Amino acid sequence: MKNAKGWISHAFNLTILEKNRYSWVDYLRGVIILLVVYHHAYLGIERSGIPMPETVGKANMIFYSFRMPLFFIISGVFTTISLSKQSVRDLVFVKYDKILYPYFIWAFIQVTLQIFMSHFTNSDRTFHDYLYILYQPKQLDQFWYLPALFNATMVFIFFKTKVKPNMWLHLIIGFALFILAPFLNDISMMSNWMRFYLFFVIGDLISGILFTKTLQQQLKKPVTLLIFLPVFIAAQVVYLHNNVGVKAMETTIETFHGDNTLYALNELNFLFTSLIGCITLIIMAFLLEKWNKLSFLRVIGFHSLYIYMIHVIVVGLVRSILVHFLHFTNPIVILLCVIAFGVTIPIMFYNLLGRSYLWFLFSTRKKTRMEVVSKQAVPIQPLTPAHSPANRDIRST
Repeated sequence: MKNAKGWISHAFNLTILEKNRYSWVDYLRGVIILLVVYHHAYLGIERSGIPMPETVGKANMIFYSFRMPLFFIISGVFTTISLSKQSVRDLVFVKYDKILYPYFIWAFIQVTLQIFMSHFTNSDRTFHDYLYILYQPKQLDQFWYLPALFNATMVFIFFKTKVKPNMWLHLIIGFALFILAPFLNDISMMSNWMRFYLFFVIGDLISGILFTKTLQQQLKKPVTLLIFLPVFIAAQVVYLHNNVGVKAMETTIETFHGDNTLYALNELNFLFTSLIGCITLIIMAFLLEKWNKLSFLRVIGFHSLYIYMIHVIVVGLVRSILVHFLHFTNPIVILLCVIAFGVTIPIMFYNLLGRSYLWFLFSTRKKTRMEVVSKQAVPIQPLTPAHSPANRDIRST
């Protein structure tokens, strides 16, 4: 029994629960990555020809409205802090090592598997799809996010260190990129980061106040969540009514038959709904930190990057086994199963193999034990002006 507990602790890296970390960040990432896995699990089942309940589809549309913007906001919060602690050269290498390098590795692996296992998957891949890795990551399922995050980070570093615009000008630039992005959908290596760069800048904007003791105390009050919930619900009702949903990233002016007004309203609707959803989820994360509940979300959140890279492969494989070999037909049972495996298997794969024998699948170099321990230990005590994030050891994707 003791050996079994030790194995589980190692496979899921449960020691991170004992480390000093910003728990609310791990809670946020945990919730978001669950929603990402939900999205791809839902799409896979639907494309398999299995009818899905309407409520499941609407939930997918609601989750879409804020899950990816929140990832960029979190990154924006911590990138400025990282710039105050690292040289530009070091930070660029860290981002390449953690984001872009694994993107090339895992995108190649996933496309290869989808080509040679096409009889068991919903994908229709050819060898031409390898070229998408270089310029059209939106065609590679979940992998669009990694180059988008890397590119947004590089542009942000350039603006912060070279151009140095004031915050308002930076927000205007971000908003302009947000509006222009859909016109470049044919080159998603460009359009993806442009669409979400505004959220990255917003993360930078709130980084100065998000760690203040006064704001954190306010965010940890249940009444704050109660105040925002009606706004969140109202925003989602409007969002669903306008049927923006999962098509938001693919919209262009042509989608609205050249009507600039409808196009602008659609973009503003998505932006407003996204921000309300992000605020609501941030409040929930601080409440979970206060109550210290659902700790499994912290474990999931810590491993969110590895789950993101691997989950589509796992989800597709598990779905194929359930549908084609075990002949499962209940969509809810299939959905829950593929989500469970899509989250747990990547975590175990990384901890049992990725940190040791197969380290090269995740990084250009094998991390030392000291580096691994240092990454896990991020202080979580309330901050005062004298103990700002810039003076502390914070690591983020």
